[in-house]
Amino acid sequence: MFSQSYIIYIIISVLCFVPAIVLHEVAHGFAAHKLGDPTAKSQGRLSLNPLKHVDPFGTVLMPLLLMAMGGPVFGYAKPVPYNPMYFKNLRKGEAIVGLAGPAANLLMALASAFIAWILYPYAPGLVGSNEVFQYFYLMFLPMFTLINLYLMFFNLIPIPPLDGSSIIALFLNDKQLHSYYRIQQYALPVFMIVIILVPYLFNVNPIGMYLDATAGNLANFCFPFKIY
Repeated sequence: MFSQSYIIYIIISVLCFVPAIVLHEVAHGFAAHKLGDPTAKSQGRLSLNPLKHVDPFGTVLMPLLLMAMGGPVFGYAKPVPYNPMYFKNLRKGEAIVGLAGPAANLLMALASAFIAWILYPYAPGLVGSNEVFQYFYLMFLPMFTLINLYLMFFNLIPIPPLDGSSIIALFLNDKQLHSYYRIQQYALPVFMIVIILVPYLFNVNPIGMYLDATAGNLANFCFPFKIY
């Protein structure tokens, strides 16, 4: 049987992970919508309903596997569709839409850290006297901050299909841009398999080291206490 603390950890992980990936994807669609693309809205992908954004592997299986392995909760939602041909400036639009998701994660992480600072003077007494507050302050807020920063920095890697690769569009001619879009369609499953297999086969995790150096350090800098 699972212990109570483990069940609480799972519940809090889900409560942190789901809003982080949903708002990440909604931010992409919202940015595209503001730039004149109706695709995401017409397909119901501007909704905050998590079921609209579930990807069987990235949203369910991958986080469960990472939790079973004792790693941080991580994954992705079903990418929000958009049509860059609606943008007045195609390359600039690509960059804006691509960076909207990581920007949403940064805002959520900073909001969580801000709440932690606001509650910090009252935390010692409340943590000792209120179990719900204890889990909220010592587990939910740090985890929510870390997950959002993991998602932000991971997606900023400038490799297709990650959001950071949208910057590449600024430097491509029309022919190269067409090839770039074709690669994007098939890059996500291949990329996710590679980043899972490389640590397993070679006992080295470059993505993990990168996230420790970026998301981990920034989380500790933002929070009133060491969380990572």
